[in-house]
Amino acid sequence: MVFDSEQCVCPQRAVRMNSAFSPAVFPHQRSGNAARSLSSLTQHPNLWESLHSSFSWLLKACGSRLTEKLLEGAPTEDTLVLIERQTEQEEERSVWEGAEGGGSTPTQFDDSRGEDLPGPKFKSLRHLRQVLGGAEFRQLAWHVLMGNQVIWRGGNPVLIHSAFSVLKQALLPVGCVRSVPYSSKYEEAYRCNFLGLSPDVPIPAHVSSSEFCVLVDVANADRGSLYPVVCDDDILSLYQFNISSANMQPTDRGPALLNKIEAALSNENLSVDVVSHCLLCLKEEWMNKVKVLFKFSKVDGRGREDTQKVLALLGATGPGEEDNVRLLKFWMTGLSKTYKSHLMTAVRGGERTPSQ
Repeated sequence: MVFDSEQCVCPQRAVRMNSAFSPAVFPHQRSGNAARSLSSLTQHPNLWESLHSSFSWLLKACGSRLTEKLLEGAPTEDTLVLIERQTEQEEERSVWEGAEGGGSTPTQFDDSRGEDLPGPKFKSLRHLRQVLGGAEFRQLAWHVLMGNQVIWRGGNPVLIHSAFSVLKQALLPVGCVRSVPYSSKYEEAYRCNFLGLSPDVPIPAHVSSSEFCVLVDVANADRGSLYPVVCDDDILSLYQFNISSANMQPTDRGPALLNKIEAALSNENLSVDVVSHCLLCLKEEWMNKVKVLFKFSKVDGRGREDTQKVLALLGATGPGEEDNVRLLKFWMTGLSKTYKSHLMTAVRGGERTPSQ
């Protein structure tokens, strides 16, 4: 339409036909006439804004038709165990609500709200090691990894809960944790491997003399003798810790996992977040070893010699072999029911296939 309207005012065809055209003449003819812009040729002053909005809409429309999926692989054992426990808790809650004349469950310290309560707390596993000291922490961590009962006795349930939180999260799979955060009476080891007690609760004699138990007594600090000046750390200025057990391990003994954990905690060049991710990777690495050993020894039913070869491949032999094997067997108890059922189903399916 712009071309037709301009042709009516000043036809160009006759001018072009009567003028001589050659490569030498063309530059001189163009020298006096400035090139016209696209907006002028189309008589559309907002042409570029219109093109920009159209292209933007086109990109947005095409983008809305595409979806991105984040694939993280199979869920971890901790995730599977948490899902199973949540399902069991919901079933138990429905049974209690539906039971006629059913009594209420015992009131204990609320494990889920412990982090929100005020007071001094252990912030990380490195913080716990700094407060207890290297040798005492190694004794405590050894008992945790071996599956022994860990008892903390003191008057501050918030502090005890924070200690259990950092120990459980960093050192054990979720399936290996059975916790009673704070109780007014002793609970047997088959019920819990983490037990918090009030200061006046006595420990049975058979427990105190057992090598499968460690006791951490938390007492108020005597600032006049032990801490003449208030320390920067509130926990050190308020409490002192006494660790006792019938089975105190030498500092040079222990599973290979414990040595790696201590190396990460003692490396001051690593931040707390980096150490946390490092401990998570170590836990997943050893959980994979547990899966291999479970499949080989429990599901396939291999002999002792073959199992020993697998342990060598997993790096569980050599120094600390006894503790390594004990750790792996304890962590087997934390495997999810879903994983065990999947393995057994796959093995049974494989056995039926040749006969069909």
